[in-house]
Amino acid sequence: MKPLQMVDTKTQYQKIKTEVDAAVIGVLESSMFIGGKVVNDFATDLADYHKSKHCIPCANGTDALQIAMMALGLQPGDEVITPSFTYIATVEVAALLNIKPIFVEVNKQTFCLDPEAIEKAITPKTKAIIPVHLYGHAADMEKIMAIATKHNLFVIEDNAQGIGCTYTFTDGTSKKTGTIGHIGCTSFYPSKNLGAFGDGGAMFTDDDELANKLRMIASHGQSKRYYHDVVGCNSRLDAVQAAVLTIKLRRLDNYILARRKAADFYDAAFANNEKITTPFRAANQQHVFHQYTLQLTNVNRDELSQYLTDNGVPNMIYYPVPAHKQKMFDAFGGSNFNLPITDLLTDCVISLPIHTELDEEQQTFITTKVLEFINK
Repeated sequence: MKPLQMVDTKTQYQKIKTEVDAAVIGVLESSMFIGGKVVNDFATDLADYHKSKHCIPCANGTDALQIAMMALGLQPGDEVITPSFTYIATVEVAALLNIKPIFVEVNKQTFCLDPEAIEKAITPKTKAIIPVHLYGHAADMEKIMAIATKHNLFVIEDNAQGIGCTYTFTDGTSKKTGTIGHIGCTSFYPSKNLGAFGDGGAMFTDDDELANKLRMIASHGQSKRYYHDVVGCNSRLDAVQAAVLTIKLRRLDNYILARRKAADFYDAAFANNEKITTPFRAANQQHVFHQYTLQLTNVNRDELSQYLTDNGVPNMIYYPVPAHKQKMFDAFGGSNFNLPITDLLTDCVISLPIHTELDEEQQTFITTKVLEFINK
């Protein structure tokens, strides 16, 4: 059996090595390392894949979220509604801009923002909602957009874990996550479903004015070179990463299918085990399984994690401390938020290896070890 890894980026690379190496060498030979045709072509291809009018590449997913908030004109003292059950980057950038994160509860099945909780958290200071498509399952965007319209709020989608997910509305129309809100943000961190060989990110919008602002802010606030209209930052996707991502983008749908196949195997292995809740899949969307995350009942999660580690099975806990309990948010009253579902999930979730290169022999070993511990 091949050694187990949470994400096997090396084997994935080996399968596309000839194409990737040629593309990277092409960038090196061109000496166009920042911007240029390779980056522009990738942005066009990614926009086309999402059926989005504009795709603005940037240096990473965290920058994408920060630039989005800046482009929407959010100011110190404004409030943004966000889950606490998420990676810290989602809310870190709000604090960086002195915008107050208002942490609300998530749906226990989907791990994503609970629309009812959003409604209850809106105040006159609320300016935006930041749904996170956690683990590859989309938030309830139809309801979230309805709430945003009702209260005249912006929606910034954190699509770092959901790229490629298709969301279908009740009228039968479909959109890719990241293109439903006013701005969508994604990350190309190497472990992502569309992963670079370093850092990278992008923003999506159909609004021409917003797109111009996003581009300016990401490039020192420039409308043209050396003319700086707004305060910006320096956030660029380099050409080497764009070259790699262009090749991987052509395979993204197949990568998602491989992840879904691996998830199907896990689902079948854990079916009808009362101590294991497998990931929920809403009928109106395509879960892309950035993570395969179990909820455990009457199982010591930390002991299971250690048992798997001892037996050579990688596993992760995403996320052991929710954002509202992190020290960085003490100044924003983080500890004042009462989020029992979020607290429950941080104590009971565990993620198993899932990636494009998993085979049945590996998954049989993984599931056997999980069930050995749970059924002992």
